[in-house]
Amino acid sequence: MGSFSDYGRPGFACRHSAALPNAAGRIEKRKLRNLIPAQAFSGIPGEAVEKKRQPRRREAVPSPLFAGLPKAGGDRDMKATGIVRRIDDLGRVVIPKEIRRTLHIRESDPLEIFTSNDGEVIFKKYSPMGELSNFAGQLCETMHKTTNQITVITDRDSIISVSGAPRRELGEKRISGELSEVMEGRQAYCRQEGDKALPVAEGVSEYSVAIAVPILSEGDVMGCVVFLDGAGSAPAGEVENKLALTVAGFLGKQMES
Repeated sequence: MGSFSDYGRPGFACRHSAALPNAAGRIEKRKLRNLIPAQAFSGIPGEAVEKKRQPRRREAVPSPLFAGLPKAGGDRDMKATGIVRRIDDLGRVVIPKEIRRTLHIRESDPLEIFTSNDGEVIFKKYSPMGELSNFAGQLCETMHKTTNQITVITDRDSIISVSGAPRRELGEKRISGELSEVMEGRQAYCRQEGDKALPVAEGVSEYSVAIAVPILSEGDVMGCVVFLDGAGSAPAGEVENKLALTVAGFLGKQMES
């Protein structure tokens, strides 16, 4: 038998491995691998030197909970305000008045809370009317076909559906301050001859409010049903006023349920 120094020669490994029985030979080969350097098996025909397996890295799978949120980093349009607020013993935090005024956050406005894996807590204005946007769009289209008037439905901040006018001109536009005051007054508005035109949205002068009926749910203002005066449109009348009252009342009941 050769000395231990002969283990490095391919012939030595072949002679000894060939003499092992099939079943027992596989067991002996495993033992030999633990005792003899891997180079000793380099000459065995069809024998591959088993390499140490590297642990598999699991790819991070994004949670569906945060699928609708922007990613952390440069993708989120956020800016630092330099304002720090402490949470009191009841878990409350005050949103500064300047931010509330800029973002049109009013007293009793609902805010939706999101969290991220980075430890961020994000407040977003919640619009109950946004949950009915598809339904509101169908109502807008029906009112337009019935009266041949430009019709929009808004929440408390912006237009959520429009029919009879190009959506790119009015869709998702922030409502004007004048229309917001009409909603806060909780009374139906019908423009009379000689009245000053009320713009429906900020930066939009082609359309003005003819009829506006606030949508009320349990005493809270949720939005508004509006008929507009525009280029080539006929003046709104009693039929449009009653229709707007009916639709606003119907939407208010839908949100209560």
